Amino acid sequence: MFDPEELEEIRSAKESWESETYGPTVERFGERKEEFTTDTGGQEVDPLYTPADVADLDYDEDVGFPGEEPFTRGVYSTMHRGRLWTMRQYAGMGTASETNERFNYLIDQGSSGLSMAFDLPTQMGYDSDAKMAQGEVGRSGVAIDTLDDFETVFEGIPLDEVSTSMTINAPASVLLAMYIAIGDKQGVDRAELRGTIQNDIMKEYIARNLYIYPPEDSMRLITDIFEFCAAETPKFNTISISGYHIREAGSTAAQEIAFTLGNGIEYVEAALDAGLDVDEFAPQLSFFFNAHNNIFEEVAKFRAARRMWAKIMEERFDAENPKSKQLKFHTQTGGSTLTAQQIENNVVRVAYQALAAVLGGTQSLHTNGKDEALALPTEESVRTALRTQQILAHESGAADTIDPLAGSYYVESLTDDVEEEAFEILDEVDRRGGMLDAVKNQWVQRQIQDVAFERQEEIEERERIIVGVNEFEVDEEPEMDLEEIDPEQEAEQIERLEQVKEERDSEAVDAALAAVREAAEGEENVMPYIVDAVKEYATVQEICDVMRDEFGEYQPGQ
Repeated sequence: MFDPEELEEIRSAKESWESETYGPTVERFGERKEEFTTDTGGQEVDPLYTPADVADLDYDEDVGFPGEEPFTRGVYSTMHRGRLWTMRQYAGMGTASETNERFNYLIDQGSSGLSMAFDLPTQMGYDSDAKMAQGEVGRSGVAIDTLDDFETVFEGIPLDEVSTSMTINAPASVLLAMYIAIGDKQGVDRAELRGTIQNDIMKEYIARNLYIYPPEDSMRLITDIFEFCAAETPKFNTISISGYHIREAGSTAAQEIAFTLGNGIEYVEAALDAGLDVDEFAPQLSFFFNAHNNIFEEVAKFRAARRMWAKIMEERFDAENPKSKQLKFHTQTGGSTLTAQQIENNVVRVAYQALAAVLGGTQSLHTNGKDEALALPTEESVRTALRTQQILAHESGAADTIDPLAGSYYVESLTDDVEEEAFEILDEVDRRGGMLDAVKNQWVQRQIQDVAFERQEEIEERERIIVGVNEFEVDEEPEMDLEEIDPEQEAEQIERLEQVKEERDSEAVDAALAAVREAAEGEENVMPYIVDAVKEYATVQEICDVMRDEFGEYQPGQ
């Protein structure tokens, strides 16, 4: 990109600046730190960047134009000039009716997409009346037992006008089936249903541990969903390959994208092994990343991830459809960065993180409520979080030009550094037999744990400043109104479930579950049968138990 003679002059001039201007000043006054690094300590940050730091950059090969390979500058040609990112707010209150109220409130306040949180029993494939569910019903999200709950959640919400993201993994096939069933009941053409299911079981084995079945059987369910949705719901993203929880567990930015793309590779290989064509299912793959506080590192991470995925899909899987090479992603601001101390500071953290996501070219965004370190967010804090996105969109100017930090010597250099480190990690994963083996052997988990331990040590030793936690502390905290879960809700949910069981056609339920079992035993796609079962009001646990019987349950170390 630069003339060699000019580069040499710049290098020489920088050396003179370092020895004559910068160096003497540092020697006399010092600097704030002995070493400057990016937020996660992955890359050293130099005091100054010049064209010499991006001397090897090839604009066409490495940067390009938005909507064209290598997609460094964005997957769409107009990006946020043509359409703003989808503004989602994660919501799932204890009961279906409360969730419906929150969803309608968010739509009224200008939210352009819904994001659904489920309670732990639902995420683990248990009904609200299960012994394992006791004390957890409706705590971390909405309790969903049958299609009746989904009907209440989406009452008055036309599915042909909203996009819905569902954070569900092990029982993703069942919750997706319920969404499709609701669309059928509303008369919405399946081809018009829009949204995303997380459906990313690999990161459960890595970071969250909310799995049910062994990895191979989980992969079978995922590829069944790929195949079914390619034919039935082509606008619905069949998976949201999640780096978010990997980052929440303590990874670096480079580890986040390396392990996430590694999981993506594993899913693509599983689908190809199942006989699917890469250009049939790959356009429906989507990703989910975290946004932390270091704006430049996060922007570089997003840009590097897009470029890496385009290379991976072309060089590794011979994808020909440009849409197969586009890394489309949702972003959520960093939950682990929020503090219980001085929670008003979290509004500022979330705003900077949201800015990084927008500058990095996200397709949708969730901004956390300031009180989420303590409880489910209140209506007020959810509104502030949504307003953060709206101010960013309409007042900041950040969305007015595409990839505005492109060409920054620092950002381009950092993008290269993050990509290089991430590919080195992926090479090590390949040497270990791929992500599935690396996860089974706990190698991936240990890499993340080591980083998390080092970060915590830095905080405790005050090498890393967390405002309000280990510096700039106050003696007293103001009282806060926090969202509270009514303890009576669990009993009410169980009573509702019992009523549905009493009123449904038990013979039809048994026949539908038997059909699911037969499909699970063989090689037939299970999704059509799960859709039939939920329409007969079979419960989440009844369907998951059928597959537990056929597949077994995963135990770490197996």
